[in-house]
Amino acid sequence: MRANLDRSGFTPRSRPRNGNGGAHHQGEILITGGAGFIGSNLADRLLREGRGVLLFDNLSRAGVRRNLEWLLGNHPRRLQVIVADVRDAGAVRTAVRRSSAVFHFAAQVAVTTSLSEPLEDFQINAGGTLNVLEALRGMDCAPPLVFTSTNKVYGGLDDLMLFESATRYRPSGNGLESGGIHERRPLDFRSAYGCSKGAADQYVIDYSRTFGLRTVVLRMSCIYGPHQCGTEDQGWVSHVIGSFVEGRPFTVYGNGKQVRDLLYIDDLLEALLLSLENADRLAGQSFNIGGGPANTASLIELLELVANLSGKHPELRFAPWRPGDQKYYVSDTAKFSAATGWRARVDVRSGVDRVYRWLKHRPPYGAMSQSSSPATH
Repeated sequence: MRANLDRSGFTPRSRPRNGNGGAHHQGEILITGGAGFIGSNLADRLLREGRGVLLFDNLSRAGVRRNLEWLLGNHPRRLQVIVADVRDAGAVRTAVRRSSAVFHFAAQVAVTTSLSEPLEDFQINAGGTLNVLEALRGMDCAPPLVFTSTNKVYGGLDDLMLFESATRYRPSGNGLESGGIHERRPLDFRSAYGCSKGAADQYVIDYSRTFGLRTVVLRMSCIYGPHQCGTEDQGWVSHVIGSFVEGRPFTVYGNGKQVRDLLYIDDLLEALLLSLENADRLAGQSFNIGGGPANTASLIELLELVANLSGKHPELRFAPWRPGDQKYYVSDTAKFSAATGWRARVDVRSGVDRVYRWLKHRPPYGAMSQSSSPATH
């Protein structure tokens, strides 16, 4: 198996010198954080369509080497890989210069980690994003960039009027239950993670306004699907389902009535590709992306749904609320839908069933062969 891996640099391909507004040059589609959950699914989709993909990842997150092995096993010739960190400006610049489009997913993703290591969190999320933007700004014909931000840029949403039902929080008389949080909501960064991702979010928007780059921001709610390395800090849907499949205890933080809108990975991939396809029109804008009001669940409701699928219950443990944990967040996706025609198609029950079956029947991953190990080239 030939892996096409590199730890250093590449010779950039030739590109036209006609300014940022011209047609972008030929090259691979760069995915930073490409071995992660979203990145690996997007890479597989693009590779199956015959597109060249340049995957950039430092492979530090637990489980992502499994995703890389999966991609290399399915696409040994077309996939290119750089093992490097977004904090390495030189490595980022080299990768960006050979790309025809950039999906920037590389990030520190856990609120809890950001609270214990706020400087590292900032260096990865804000500093790493700035490295990507600066690499684009230095090009004669910069390719478009799609950046994944977070609903945490809206803060704790403590001003929302909510009431408790038996299984969830519900909005009270403010139209949110039928609509959701829209992009006109004032930004209110909360936690180190919210600050670092929020700063990156605003830099991506401003580099379009100030320097004319074609950048699009997607502020995501809860994304789930196969190849997600879910933990209690991030990727909670897969973490919940995995607790049932593996028979391990599950910790409920707060009362379990917190609500999110859930978006299955296939629907997110469509949104990402539409963002790239329409980057000229969408440049400099942010969009809330999630399952919307039709695809919501509280933690309690999700536990019950998976229990019905599996016929068993994990051991539950309870702990205090965690900082920045919104009691209610549901995306208003109307702006993106109006701009692109996109809508979520996979309902919660169907999506959860798919993830449960994938986790339950997932083939074991063998050790990566010498020829495909990113440490060998």
